[in-house]
Amino acid sequence: MKKSHRSETSQQRKQMVDSQIRKRGITDTRLLSAFEAVPRHYFVPPRYMKEAYADKPLPIAMHQTISQPFIVAYMLDCLQLSGNEKILEIGTGSGYQTAILAELVTSVYTVEIIPQLAGAARMSLERLQYSNINFRVGDGHNGWPEFAPYDCVVVSAAPEEIPSALVSQLSDHGRLIIPVGDNDQYLMLIEKGKKAVKHIPVRFVPMTSE
Repeated sequence: MKKSHRSETSQQRKQMVDSQIRKRGITDTRLLSAFEAVPRHYFVPPRYMKEAYADKPLPIAMHQTISQPFIVAYMLDCLQLSGNEKILEIGTGSGYQTAILAELVTSVYTVEIIPQLAGAARMSLERLQYSNINFRVGDGHNGWPEFAPYDCVVVSAAPEEIPSALVSQLSDHGRLIIPVGDNDQYLMLIEKGKKAVKHIPVRFVPMTSE
């Protein structure tokens, strides 16, 4: 990200990282630096601006949410990113997690089913001058097969079952992190060719279909 984007909120971002992420056990320095770099207030509605760096999810348009910073960090930490990956993101949402990914990896392919959200997120991300993000409006259950395989897939909405298309689009030894379930949701980490591993309980919006 350009230095000009490191605004007066940089101290708030540092405090968010220190109190909400680092103190909860996440130590990946690249990941922590990405959270310090990305201005979360760009991705929340104006009426929630004062809460942009709070330790909680916030409502955005179309009855969706921007996830709690720690949950985004936890999910990405599970992927063990080195920096050279091609990532598929399902659920662009506000674009906040997309920006974090763009700071961390070579290329991001992001899919959003709601056109209004996709358009708003794209505007925010282009404003921040990211050049390694590819956008698509469509059903996340199908992934984005034209550019598969992906080193990692991260899903920001909860299906009742893991979509097989997303697993099939992973590269050998690729990783998928996804919230799964209806009333009781858990983060599941899948490494291709291995059994899924259950992680922490979470609460995400349902993953919808076209």
